[in-house]
Amino acid sequence: MDVQKLVAIKPQERQIAWQALEFTAFLHFGMNTFTNREWGTGKEDPLLFNPRRLDTDQWCTAMQSAGIKACILTAKHHDGFCLWDTAYTDHSITASSCPQDVVAMLSASCKKYGLKLGLYLSPWDMHEPSYGTGHEYNDFFCGQLEELLTRYGKLYSLWFDGANGEGSNGKRQTYDWDRYYALIRQHQPEAVIASVGPDVRWIGNEAGATRPSEWSIVPGRLQDAHKIAEHSQQTEDAGFREQGIKHQDEDLGSRNALRNETNLVWYPAEVDVSIRPGWFYHPEEDDKVKPLETLLHFYKTSVGGNAVLLLNIPPDREGRIHEQDFQSLTELGEALGSLFSVNLLEDPAVKAQSDTEDPVHPAAHLLQKNDSYWKPKAEQERAEIEITLPCPKKISHLVLQEQIRESQRIEAFSVYTKMPKEWEKIYTGTTVGYKKICSFTPVETDGLRIVIEASRVYPTLRFVGAYGS
Repeated sequence: MDVQKLVAIKPQERQIAWQALEFTAFLHFGMNTFTNREWGTGKEDPLLFNPRRLDTDQWCTAMQSAGIKACILTAKHHDGFCLWDTAYTDHSITASSCPQDVVAMLSASCKKYGLKLGLYLSPWDMHEPSYGTGHEYNDFFCGQLEELLTRYGKLYSLWFDGANGEGSNGKRQTYDWDRYYALIRQHQPEAVIASVGPDVRWIGNEAGATRPSEWSIVPGRLQDAHKIAEHSQQTEDAGFREQGIKHQDEDLGSRNALRNETNLVWYPAEVDVSIRPGWFYHPEEDDKVKPLETLLHFYKTSVGGNAVLLLNIPPDREGRIHEQDFQSLTELGEALGSLFSVNLLEDPAVKAQSDTEDPVHPAAHLLQKNDSYWKPKAEQERAEIEITLPCPKKISHLVLQEQIRESQRIEAFSVYTKMPKEWEKIYTGTTVGYKKICSFTPVETDGLRIVIEASRVYPTLRFVGAYGS
């Protein structure tokens, strides 16, 4: 593989904006909340939907307590029940015991609290009679999709899965993905199309497991993998089991993995995982909300592993985020604030220099919070950066960010700290990408050395931050 061809692959602006969100939420809410199921049947009585204290402002407050910047609502799940006032079916909130447009309410709350809104619309619809008819159902689906794209303001993401089953007519639907995508590009050109889509890639599991080396440059064929029926969800169990990443899927983007690929794309990963065992609210899971240590691990390995964290937080039957979930989110937000609110390198006396300084892109740019970046003077795959602090500080985390507008380049790096007599290696890593969080045993030092040991053509870094324990 020609390495120049690799670094020619760069993200779209919509992908850059999406990755900068870092930490987002999934809100699984709907008929399943009230039937205590994960997948419904499409035959449920709409009157079962009855959240007596529906409060989307409270959802936003809960999300903000954790530092979440955006959310995706299940506007329609596989059972076909719609959380908005749609003209295409009566299986919706208009026939329910709570005839309030939940999508509209959440849209208003997100604007009020400064959060971005995304929507999930299930292509599989167990209630709709036209499902399985081909063009007729695709017309139905596009009609609903257009309602969501045009009524509720700016959306940051449209999220699909490939779940596909037989309808009441015994037929399986062929989804017109290209038509769906074109409609989104027409009405919401800045929104990413995720999971089954060309902009954002599913990490490959729903357990929060991440790869040690996550590449955003991958084979183009991955964009179509979940469009294929045999690769999609066929049963409730297949969609929600917590499987790990298969060995053959661990390396998607190294030079070796790409050596025979002719079509490459920028296709960054999203880590979707639930704060509870299930995706919808179940009262028997109130004591099974994931603890702080687990949520911190998810954050560090996803946001800090060149991916975006999509944490599912299911509203309960009252229409609120349950107090157990709210508490865990608050604890997570406090812990993240304690870890990352103070960058020890923001001191004006801190100095950064490289063994090869490009006058346009000097190492000093690493200490600035803007889009400027460092790169070596020449096209070289190896380089060193040395950072000097005015006095020793205790450091437990180092954050590195590449300038992904220049592609993803770094393949291997090490971090050293300055000790009284010599430099000591404290961390070894591979990919960086949008963000890498390096965690290590706290060390007190007044000097850091970052050695880029391998990269594509030359490395870039737009930010380095050091944080105490």
